[in-house]
Amino acid sequence: MRSSLALIATAGLVAVALSGCAAAPAPQASAGDSSDAVTVSGKFGEAPKVDFPTPLSPGETQCTEVIAGEGELLQEGQLVLLGASFFNGTTGEELRAIGYDDQPAPLALGGEKTAIAFTKGLSCAREGSRVVIVAPSEEIIPPGEDPESAKGGDSIVAVFDVQRAFPGHANGTPQLTRDGFPAVVLAPDGRPGITVPKGDPPTKKESEVEVLKRGAGGVVEDGDTVVAQYTGVTWADGKVFDSSWKSGTPVTFTVGTGEESQVVPGFAKAIIGQKVGSQVAVIVPPSEGYGDQASEKIPAGSTLFYVIDILGTY
Repeated sequence: MRSSLALIATAGLVAVALSGCAAAPAPQASAGDSSDAVTVSGKFGEAPKVDFPTPLSPGETQCTEVIAGEGELLQEGQLVLLGASFFNGTTGEELRAIGYDDQPAPLALGGEKTAIAFTKGLSCAREGSRVVIVAPSEEIIPPGEDPESAKGGDSIVAVFDVQRAFPGHANGTPQLTRDGFPAVVLAPDGRPGITVPKGDPPTKKESEVEVLKRGAGGVVEDGDTVVAQYTGVTWADGKVFDSSWKSGTPVTFTVGTGEESQVVPGFAKAIIGQKVGSQVAVIVPPSEGYGDQASEKIPAGSTLFYVIDILGTY
């Protein structure tokens, strides 16, 4: 599955969420002397002209919104599509510009490979925002790395145009599901818990699909690049063998009926023809899964079960 833009370089109805209304998190960064010192000109969506005095030496990540966006503030767990320009904040050197053509760059907020500064700085942005982020060297690293090891380096200036923002989980209307189908209960953040019925799996040769939440967005078509969250379990023991929720951020992949598809046929069939915002579940027999091919977590001949949140296409 495609990688995102990293550092530069039954309690209630089955499939109904355990819902809770929590206030949106506050931004993790704010404007400061360094981010306010950066001047940016040019049209949104096009590579900007950027000027700033050097050196910029922020003590922590700062963010200034220079073009106002709309909607909710961005949060960890979202995937966004960006135009991005990067500069050395100590020397003023332009490092890279990306995503200003017809292929904006994807970035997963809070992702394992996303710089801490970018997740923090984009928390003060919205879809449609142009935001300046200035950060010290110790925050230009992915989560899990030692900030102390990065101290003493050059600061960075990033200008992001947030062209699209995808939700962190499906937001469609909950639907009833058939008897005997695996039970799905959702945590408040959308993460699914799955209980597979005891006994042998269905013997059908084709995948069986249920809509758990019905979305109202556009229809996924053959060949689309899809933004999604998913969890897959083996029917035999109900154990998770793969999940995008492990990293906490959505993934992107191509779905199709041909060789261009980046997922198994049963997974693709479950998504194609569904509306964005939907959550679907699918029982995938071996013939539309991995067949007789075994892996570390999937025995040969396994029937699989996936829960998939369809968050968008591009």
